[in-house]
Amino acid sequence: MNLLRIRVLALIAAAAFGAATAHAQWKLFESDFDENQKEWKEIEAKIPPYPGDADLLRFEAGGASPHRFFIDAKSLSIGEDGVVRYTLVVKTAGGATNVTFEGVRCDERQQKVYALGHSGGSWTRARNPQWRRIVYQETNNQHGVLFANFLCSGTGNNRTPAKNAAEVVQRLKYGPPPRVTTD
Repeated sequence: MNLLRIRVLALIAAAAFGAATAHAQWKLFESDFDENQKEWKEIEAKIPPYPGDADLLRFEAGGASPHRFFIDAKSLSIGEDGVVRYTLVVKTAGGATNVTFEGVRCDERQQKVYALGHSGGSWTRARNPQWRRIVYQETNNQHGVLFANFLCSGTGNNRTPAKNAAEVVQRLKYGPPPRVTTD
């Protein structure tokens, strides 16, 4: 009986030692991996000058919306943090004009409003600017269209910002690049 207990205890000790060794090796791998991953840090967004009509580039945000959507070409920037920032102007079917300064993170499929524009040409910082997931909407899908067709490159989960603001302007003026499909 004692021999059986000794063998069982030896097996338990060996298993525990093996698990501890595997756990230590895994932790080492995780720390090596984490050291190679930089933590993303957002840079401070500089609010651009209020948009002028001459600098607005129209884009279609889906046929279901009665509104007209524009990007201010002069406000376009791609930050060192990978955020594409721009001023969005929405001219509603009812005659109102909404102006927002926003950003898109292509890698995370997220959008954020930094500031709201006023009719006198001034800005107010957004009260609670938070990154929000861009989801497909039947109407007023401007963020989904900007993300998929104009501001970001790549497909699926491998999205990156356009090369530069000039590339985004080209896409807005002449249409998005053709989609590459793999069969």
